[in-house]
Amino acid sequence: MNKVLDYFSIEGAVGGSQEWFRNVVMYIGGCAAATACDCCIYLALHRGLTKLYPYDVHKLTKKDYINFSMKMKPFLKPRVNGVNKLWMFTEGLGNYLSDVGEQHISMEEFPGSEDLRAAEEFIRQHINSGYPVPYLLLKHKNEYFKDFVWHWFLCYGYEEKADGMWIRVATYGRSHSLLLRDLWMTGYEEKGGLIGLKSFDVCKKNCG
Repeated sequence: MNKVLDYFSIEGAVGGSQEWFRNVVMYIGGCAAATACDCCIYLALHRGLTKLYPYDVHKLTKKDYINFSMKMKPFLKPRVNGVNKLWMFTEGLGNYLSDVGEQHISMEEFPGSEDLRAAEEFIRQHINSGYPVPYLLLKHKNEYFKDFVWHWFLCYGYEEKADGMWIRVATYGRSHSLLLRDLWMTGYEEKGGLIGLKSFDVCKKNCG
């Protein structure tokens, strides 16, 4: 079984990219804000939650995305140790939602200390329901995942294979397929985790 959400592209990139940010602090540590921006664009485009994105969601551009990231910055601002707790993300994005008057979204935190099978089911449930899953990875002993260490990114699909669940993730404007088992088993006690998004269905038939 597999499910990949109808994601979005911006001038050829898969989602947005932290590498576009002109603000130095955001360029270095703006991954949480970028992930929140991508969530908002997806929900505006495919769930009809148009308050979440202040520009034309049907004509996405790098310029607008960069401007949007600066609107998100006060809510998920980079800090010394990064946005390294799930509650920091839910609190920051929650404050942005309140600021724009969006009351149709709820969030739940799924810590990285949970069992792999439970993580697979969490991702499966949310993707099947049509929602991408923000993912926080902290430390990892496998050098293969060095580009994802201490980083927020967005899971937007999965595929069940003989060796386990592979997830499709977007970060830095690119798509990657990763074996969840290897990603989840970090080898460290300090864990990241997942964020589940839910909303009341306000989408009309002509929505995304």
